[in-house]
Amino acid sequence: MWWHLHNIKPLSQQQPKDFNKIKYLYQSKRGRKMCKGIHHRGLHAALVTSMLREPACNARTRPTLPSNSSQTKMDTSENQTDKPSLQDGGAEGEVAEIPEGMYYDYEELYSRPVTTADSNIPENLLHLSHSFGYDCGRRANLQVLDEHTLAFVAGNLLVLLDMKTKEQRYLRSCSGGGIGTIMSHPSKGYFAVAEKGHQPNIIIYEYPSLRPYRILRGGTEQAYSFVDFNRDGTLLASVGSAPDYMLTLWTWSQEQVILKSKAFSQDVYRVTFSTDNPGQLTTSGSGHIKFWKMANTFTGLKLQGQLGRFGRTALTDIEGYVELPDGKVLSGSEWGNMLLWDGGLIKVEICRRAGRTCHAGTIQHFSLDEGELLTIGTDGAIRSWDFESIDQADCTDDSGQMELEPMNEMVIGRNVSLVSMVKCSSPDSPIWFAQDSNGSIWKLDLSFSNMTHDPECLFSFHAGVIQAMDVSGNSHLMATIALDCSLRIFDFLSNKEIFTTRYKQGGTALTWAPRIVHRASGLLAVGFKDGVVRLMEMYSPQKLYGRSGVTHRGELELRLRQAFKPHSAPVTAIAYERNGEIMATGSADCTVFFFTVGDSYEPIGFVNVPGPVQSLEWSPQSHERSTLLILCNDGHVAEVDAPEQDTGNIRSTYLLQGLKVHHFCFSSIKSSLKRDAEIARRQALKQKRLKERDARVKKAEDQERQPTEEEQRLEGEEEEEEELPAIHIPSPPSPLLCGFYSQPGSFWLSFGGYDSGYLYHCKFSEEQTEDPENSKDKPCAFIPVQDADEDPIRTVAFNSSRQLMLCGMHSGRIRVYPVESGDHHLTSMQAFWSLSVHDNQYGHVQQVRCSYDDQFVLTTGQDGNIFSFSLLPQQELQEALKQVKAKVPSPRIGIEADTAAPDIDDPTAYSIETAKQKVELDRMRCEAGQRKVEKRKKLAELQGYFEHLLKQNNNLPANVRLHRVELELDPRFREETERMTAQRVREVRRELAWEEERHRIGLRKIQERFWDSVSETVTVVAFCSDHRISTYRLLALSERFDMLKQRSQAHTALGQQDRRRSSADSKKGPATDPDDQEELGATGAAVRQVRAAQPGANRLAGRQAEKLRKAAEKAEKARAKIEKRKKEWAELYASKPSEDCEDPEDVKAIRSATENMGDFKLKTAKNFSVPEHLRINAEKKRTQLVVMEEKIYNQKTEMNTRVMDLRNTKVELLASLHSQLRRLQDVQERLPPSLRHPLPSLPSLLPEETPEKKLRYTRATLRRYNALLKARHGRRHGGEEGEDDLLAELEMEGRDEEEEERGEEKSTKPTEVGGKEEQELTEMEEEMRRLEEIRNLDLQDSLLREMDEAVWHFDAELCLLRHEKLTLDIQMKMVDLHHVTLFQELLLLEFDQRENPLQERLNASMKEEDQLVEKLQEFKKQLELKRRDINKLQERERANAATFQASLGDNNKFAEFLTCVFKKKIKRVKKKEKTGDVEEDEASSESSDEDSDWDDDDEDDEGSEGGGGLDVRVCPPNCDQELFENTLQLRERRLDLEDLLAEEKKLADGLKKDCDALAKKAKIVRSTQKAAESDLELFNREKQQKLNELDVVVPLRLHQIEFMVNGTVPRSLGSALVLNTTALIRVQGRIRELQQEKSQQRELYRQARQQHVTLQHEHKDVEANIQELESRCEHLMLIKFGKLVDLEALQTLSGNRSLEEMRQESRIREVDYIQELKAWEAKLCKAREVLIEATRQHTNRLRCMNSLLCERKELEDKLNSRQKKMGAQFQSGRRADVESLRRLQEQVESQAQEAALMRAEISMLSRKGGQILPPPESPLPPQSGVPTRSTRTHHTTRQIRRRTQLSSNQ
Repeated sequence: MWWHLHNIKPLSQQQPKDFNKIKYLYQSKRGRKMCKGIHHRGLHAALVTSMLREPACNARTRPTLPSNSSQTKMDTSENQTDKPSLQDGGAEGEVAEIPEGMYYDYEELYSRPVTTADSNIPENLLHLSHSFGYDCGRRANLQVLDEHTLAFVAGNLLVLLDMKTKEQRYLRSCSGGGIGTIMSHPSKGYFAVAEKGHQPNIIIYEYPSLRPYRILRGGTEQAYSFVDFNRDGTLLASVGSAPDYMLTLWTWSQEQVILKSKAFSQDVYRVTFSTDNPGQLTTSGSGHIKFWKMANTFTGLKLQGQLGRFGRTALTDIEGYVELPDGKVLSGSEWGNMLLWDGGLIKVEICRRAGRTCHAGTIQHFSLDEGELLTIGTDGAIRSWDFESIDQADCTDDSGQMELEPMNEMVIGRNVSLVSMVKCSSPDSPIWFAQDSNGSIWKLDLSFSNMTHDPECLFSFHAGVIQAMDVSGNSHLMATIALDCSLRIFDFLSNKEIFTTRYKQGGTALTWAPRIVHRASGLLAVGFKDGVVRLMEMYSPQKLYGRSGVTHRGELELRLRQAFKPHSAPVTAIAYERNGEIMATGSADCTVFFFTVGDSYEPIGFVNVPGPVQSLEWSPQSHERSTLLILCNDGHVAEVDAPEQDTGNIRSTYLLQGLKVHHFCFSSIKSSLKRDAEIARRQALKQKRLKERDARVKKAEDQERQPTEEEQRLEGEEEEEEELPAIHIPSPPSPLLCGFYSQPGSFWLSFGGYDSGYLYHCKFSEEQTEDPENSKDKPCAFIPVQDADEDPIRTVAFNSSRQLMLCGMHSGRIRVYPVESGDHHLTSMQAFWSLSVHDNQYGHVQQVRCSYDDQFVLTTGQDGNIFSFSLLPQQELQEALKQVKAKVPSPRIGIEADTAAPDIDDPTAYSIETAKQKVELDRMRCEAGQRKVEKRKKLAELQGYFEHLLKQNNNLPANVRLHRVELELDPRFREETERMTAQRVREVRRELAWEEERHRIGLRKIQERFWDSVSETVTVVAFCSDHRISTYRLLALSERFDMLKQRSQAHTALGQQDRRRSSADSKKGPATDPDDQEELGATGAAVRQVRAAQPGANRLAGRQAEKLRKAAEKAEKARAKIEKRKKEWAELYASKPSEDCEDPEDVKAIRSATENMGDFKLKTAKNFSVPEHLRINAEKKRTQLVVMEEKIYNQKTEMNTRVMDLRNTKVELLASLHSQLRRLQDVQERLPPSLRHPLPSLPSLLPEETPEKKLRYTRATLRRYNALLKARHGRRHGGEEGEDDLLAELEMEGRDEEEEERGEEKSTKPTEVGGKEEQELTEMEEEMRRLEEIRNLDLQDSLLREMDEAVWHFDAELCLLRHEKLTLDIQMKMVDLHHVTLFQELLLLEFDQRENPLQERLNASMKEEDQLVEKLQEFKKQLELKRRDINKLQERERANAATFQASLGDNNKFAEFLTCVFKKKIKRVKKKEKTGDVEEDEASSESSDEDSDWDDDDEDDEGSEGGGGLDVRVCPPNCDQELFENTLQLRERRLDLEDLLAEEKKLADGLKKDCDALAKKAKIVRSTQKAAESDLELFNREKQQKLNELDVVVPLRLHQIEFMVNGTVPRSLGSALVLNTTALIRVQGRIRELQQEKSQQRELYRQARQQHVTLQHEHKDVEANIQELESRCEHLMLIKFGKLVDLEALQTLSGNRSLEEMRQESRIREVDYIQELKAWEAKLCKAREVLIEATRQHTNRLRCMNSLLCERKELEDKLNSRQKKMGAQFQSGRRADVESLRRLQEQVESQAQEAALMRAEISMLSRKGGQILPPPESPLPPQSGVPTRSTRTHHTTRQIRRRTQLSSNQ
């Protein structure tokens, strides 16, 4: 640790005393932790040197040199310490190198047992004896150190296993927190052990000396998950687990950290260096893979990571990968395929042929050794792959996969799941060692040659959690069971496994039968996951076979004694009663089963418990009653008395009803304990404070002084009471881990979760509640367990003397508490001995057991490890145990003659209770069946007797015979029976409703599938002839037809849409002229301006507004007229054809002639070009087929409809004939027989005319069918007859019945008339009779005639429809032939799929060309707009120059100077955008000001040369200033226009370049399009040739064949041409039409020539007329205006509304000003009057003052005279007079000043535009009483002055 202080900074002036303090701190354990925070570099060398030379240095921290090192080497190492070494992460400063020969002392590093302070427990209480397990689920838990030594981690131990001798050596964890991972050095001279715990270390051990060589500190926070050395072994990479997942790179030989970085935010499984790229690393883990590089940057060496992106591949955890030499990475996946990574992306996914995965499961490990790539997976297979194929792999399609088969393959076995693999240390050896997660270590020969050895399983262990373990009662044997379906027995005396067997289900519980049950202790009771309990008897086979002289290799054998299944869930506990008479089993199904113990275990019964059973414990011998303590996982505890073994009663269930059960439901008290502890702490603190206060008071009293303010303040302070901890009840309850009896009815419990940290002493309540599950019981006592809040006790065991309490902890530790044997309250449970054994994270201790002689302690954990410890020191143990191996029980007598007990292999077999219930249910069913048979027999006898009575009653005379109603005893019986029958019928119908609906739906589906889809053939037969007509047998159009139809419609619609779009583009007229748009925009703007000005129309007077409105309307009308005329002219010019334009009619005619006339080639010609509209593809052909099929279907459906209408007509006709026949019979009844005509025979409908009646059935039909079916079954003896015969028989019966009915109808004849006797009639009666006969004869004849006519008409309609159908049949046959041809063409077209790519290529080219043309047109429009803008700017520039020339006028002497000023070029700063910040704007403005100043200087320099030596910046004398400023403004405008013009030209040039580029690109695209068209044309020719090869059937008659050879039809018509007669006639007629058209065209051409000459003369005359009118117009314009003006602009001029408004506003203001002036004049008159009045008052005051002065003079004179007389008595009165005089003088002076001010104001007001200043404030003398007149005058004057000033300001 001492070289870890390389961060210490140098101290130039460090006192030796401080140095010694630091050294002392560092030598102590606590001080070393403190020194980690010291950061002084320079102290390092001196401190190291001093500590090396310090003789009393602590051995735990002092590094040691090898034993053979001399003092010279020590001095050398000390000298090396002062040399600089590697820098930590690029930091500057010298770091002392660590000498190569330096080692640590292992005895001072490894973790030791922890004992309670001041206890007498020896540190060597337990000694590790052997490790029987292997943590096969840990990643990379197998390393090769040399040819014979393997290393793996087992809990807190590193096990070094010798493969030859199978001896083990151990290295303990130094932190005591476990070992994370291990890795061997490439040289095999070192190996790294990365530990777990707080701030764990990585310790590098030298091999084979096993001395700690280096310690790497500070790499992670909690645990290391993987470490790896680079190829040369100089660097080490480590990655931590949660929470930091820190990736650290070390220079491990100097214990220096090079680089650090967080690897990922989830679990990281592996980190490795690239073997070929030293600066590259790879990490992988949960859902990620990351690629790292060590890069040199300007700030130093950095670690840069790139996260792999899966893209379309599913996210997967990556367990294994390998770096390829070229930088690629090959990784595995969860589904078994390989992923090839390149540049952070998946390049290809590699699978096997037919989509099979490379491995059937996750690929765990990759190895690239000597150019051979090996993969291993969880499927137990090892496969080698071609490295070159994988390195160059790439996908050829969009699937992203490549198929590759392995070169070699080795499948280890079915139940093998390989996790990692390491190669033998020999360089040329093909031997590998593989880690199997199913608990094995394999030796593999991967040479893949003829001499390859088979895989060899070197070692086999339990895989996963050890579920149960127990030891023998008289031997050093141990049995274990796990979920890996294996049962193992170990001899922990000789440290070896002596027996292993496997089952189909995993084991969950195991108990070794005590000696009281089996004297030899050779009986095991094992519980399994499927609820089966097996009794296994063990014995020594050597002793058994030794009797017969046969040798046997095994040391022990197991024999199944009995198997039974008491539970339906996993068995969790098995316990024998203290007397060995009863065995109890507990299960997760919340039941406990009891069995009698004997030669055969018989079930007693079971009890239900509130929760899954955790453990069972019978009461010890010290208790009076034999009870069973049942501990449930959810915190419930139950106590059951031992049941009676033989009840003697036959029960229907094994459930024990009368068994007494006590319940205890634990209620958490931990929060209450914490609350009480807090209250006690506060009370103690309060008592302490009270004592301190009393002491201070007593001290103050002894010193006879008053308490100080501080003491009073302390006494006055009261502690603020914090809120006490709340009472917390965990939900769900804390899990119950273990428990044991203390006294009868009392027990101890240990809980996990929230309630951990205590042992709770509990007692069953005497008053048990009826609902034990909801009861809440609290423990009666508790014991706190030290350091167990997060580490509860999971299992407890005692030695035979009960003086040692062995506890297995949750953290994998074992604790030993010395206790007193009779201490049931555990008061002696104080000190303890603790040691970390199993893994501290997941290696929870499952069982702790002592051997029968208390010399060994055995532990099992959830990490799969099994450890044995000796309680005695090793020497004493060897002396005490003289025997070499454990004693195996001898076989019992007669065991060889016993037959094998039947086993239960079926996991779904019935449990004992289920089988019992099933047997009872079968018995009850059998009894019920017997009772039913008896009842039915009795009912049959009663029915027979009742029938006998009925027969006797029927034989009696009628007067004695009883009626059936009289035989009923009570009619209510019958009613109740009927009601119950009806109810049962309803119930049966309700029960059969689902079946009825199912059969109904099935029938409907069958009808839809086989009947509705096919229209049945209906035949209609004529009455009087053999003519008949039948419907077509049609299949309903399938869904595929609808899909094809929709597809063809969509394709057709798309083509029509494209054609419409193209036609719309072609019809689209030229775009609106930009000038027109601009003018229209200007017009619209003017209209908007006029409309916007309308809201201010109220400012104008009515007449002026009306005038202005009329002028605007007139201008608007003129403007609209002009616009309309322009639009008409534009349309006219747009419709004007170009010089090379052709008439559309001519173009259309030429196209038609080109297509239909000329030298046409046959389709069979090689150079035949298929026209665009005749080109066909598979989609069009499919559309033709769909259309044809639809037409065929429609025509046949129409014909079927007509036939069905005819059939319906026949049905109606038959009904009518029957009614007429009945009428005829009625008529003939009134006629004598001699006059009666024979009745016509009416035909009936044949079965083929109504085939739909076949599906009609009634209940009678169903009954008849059922009867026929029963009869058929009754007389069937031999072969079976089909259902068709039965249905035919049923149909024949139906026909016979119909014929019988018709026969009965035919046999019905009219009854003879003459029911009454012949009587003589009178003449009148005879006449009436004759009239009646005549009328009846006529009616008879008419009825017969109508019937004959109806039959004849029907036969005629049938004949006509038959003729039409025959014609349609001919057409259908022709269509069918055409359909066959179309189908052949479709097959041919679909077979060749080259057309689609060619068509898509052509479409893409056309689309691109359209886009380019569109862009080109757009750019041309923009370019045209820019050109027009440039012209406008040039016009504006010329207008600006003209304005300047006009401003100069004539004979201006400063014209040259102003022209120079106007044309002067100055540099101007471009305007910046306003989007910048304020500071940037200010800076830019400052810079622009500076620039402008410099530009002005330049302008001065330039301007000084011209203008006659005048300064162009200053207006010269005698020059008009306004003209000069106007010139400057025009110059600015000119410069602005020039800038705009330059910018527009620049944009125009850019657009021109873009147009040129687009034109070139369009040219390229056209060439591409032509190439595509030519390719498509070649393909169409080839396609047409293939279509021509198809044979087409054309039926012809002889008169249609005109191809004759020598007047006869040739035998072969191969050279004949088949065409339509109409086409031939049309061609012949077209010849004559063309001759006529030719003569007509000649006449039209002659007339057009004459018209052309006439139009040319008229054109010249019109142009001359236009020129004459233009010259006349200009002449009139000059006469009227003096110059040429724009008449259109003149017409559109209207009144300037703004000017009119300004004039109106000026007039209004002028009136306002006149009124205001009058008001001011009135105010002035008033002010003058006030001034006159003030002057008058002032004059009066002056006069008054004069009189007062005169009076004063007189008074002074009188006073002087009196003074002389009065003397001193009047001196006091004189003073008052003097004071009053002074005041009067001051008043006079102030009045004089006010008068002067008023005069000044009057003079100023009398002048126009005078300004009045406020008067200065002069101090007035203080006056008392009412203000005088002068004071009021002063205030009035001030008010007048203030008003005047306000008026002047307004």
